[in-house]
Amino acid sequence: MPLTLHLGADDLTRCRFAISPLCQTHEALRMLRRPARHGYHHAWLRRMGRTLKGLDLSPLWLFVPRPGGYTPDFLGPPPDEPYPTIDDELARMRATEPGLARAEMARSLSCTPGLAQSPQGRAALDDPAGTVRRLADLTELAWHALLAPDWPRHRAVLEADIAHRSRRAADVGLDALLTGLHPTVDWAGHTLTLHRYEDQAEAQRPDGRGILLMPSVFVWPDVVSGFARPWQPTVIYPARGMGRLHTAPVPRPPQALARLLGHQRAALLAGLTTPASTTELARRHTLARSTVSAHLTALREAGLLDARRQGYYVLYGRTALGDALTSGN
Repeated sequence: MPLTLHLGADDLTRCRFAISPLCQTHEALRMLRRPARHGYHHAWLRRMGRTLKGLDLSPLWLFVPRPGGYTPDFLGPPPDEPYPTIDDELARMRATEPGLARAEMARSLSCTPGLAQSPQGRAALDDPAGTVRRLADLTELAWHALLAPDWPRHRAVLEADIAHRSRRAADVGLDALLTGLHPTVDWAGHTLTLHRYEDQAEAQRPDGRGILLMPSVFVWPDVVSGFARPWQPTVIYPARGMGRLHTAPVPRPPQALARLLGHQRAALLAGLTTPASTTELARRHTLARSTVSAHLTALREAGLLDARRQGYYVLYGRTALGDALTSGN
């Protein structure tokens, strides 16, 4: 039976996006529990196999059950702001109320027969505050091992997804935004329906606080929802362009240009054979949009780029000086 979320007028007017490093970390951990289903990330999975050999994440695996189980929501709660830092999110996780943490851990352990009565399960439930601290410390280790080195590229994909969907909502309307989240998501009669999703009586229902939409690199092929109270109702969906994240070649600018400008700025300048927007360049070069914006500003101030507005976008192109520098003349 599909999961249905009935959205009232207040929910629709409070519909928002966010990018959560903490949620991405736990989605990555969940994907490692089912690697056979994630062909888009074979290269990443092979690389992470070597990385994980030096990490003992067994207390975390206790609460990341196989598909069909429940992972405690406090491990990756919906963020309160659009672009939180990992440090802010870890601090929020460490501040989880022990009673809430225990209830969510007990629900997670119950998905595996006998696990709550095991020595590890009993120890976790007997000291929920201490367990939260240990899980937060392990999550921080997992973040640095699994995501931090590639985070600018991941964030660029997530920002590009949000920019695309925001433009689509502005151009066509909220209906097009919601129906375009995923092929298994339908929107009709104020009801968002998530097919291929088991209905859960305990799932959080929209109540006027709005619904949070979060793109994810690792959630494919699923769409995730159903956060329990007190968390805001959330839909986590696969980000556009994630399939190219680990396969797109890294641009190689001329060595002399890279020595002069730095590799990233040189790659941006050399790759601007035709004008492009900040969002497109972030996707193409797998960099954070903020990083690309800073580089473009520096190149423009140096007289190597100019900018012009076209509709909703600002397009950047090389000047004659930029062309001459790129060609070596």
